[in-house]
Amino acid sequence: MLSRVVKEHQSRQVAIREQQELRRRAALQSVAGVSQALVDAVNGGVEQAYANEKKLESEAKRLQANSEQFVRQTRQWLALVDGFNQALKEIGDVENWAKSIEKDMMTISGSLEYAYKGSQAGPPPP
Repeated sequence: MLSRVVKEHQSRQVAIREQQELRRRAALQSVAGVSQALVDAVNGGVEQAYANEKKLESEAKRLQANSEQFVRQTRQWLALVDGFNQALKEIGDVENWAKSIEKDMMTISGSLEYAYKGSQAGPPPP
């Protein structure tokens, strides 16, 4: 009778161990699945961050190129405007010179007319 109780006890112990082993394996599989899901979720975020970083780098390079082009174009415009301003100054200088020459020519013309009229009137009285 004692041996039968011991055998029943041992068989229950074996059944409990087998059941615990099955539960342990199921728990390990569940933990592995959860771990994989967490890794996938984190990797998805990291992957998205990396893709965004690449896009930002590309946009930054394009922005840099556009900025350099804008600077070159602005310098060309400034040179053009400076040349235009210089030409306007020169035109103003030529205009002033022309007015000065015109005034001198009017003075000379007036003097010549006066001299011509004086010579037409005859010799001056003694």
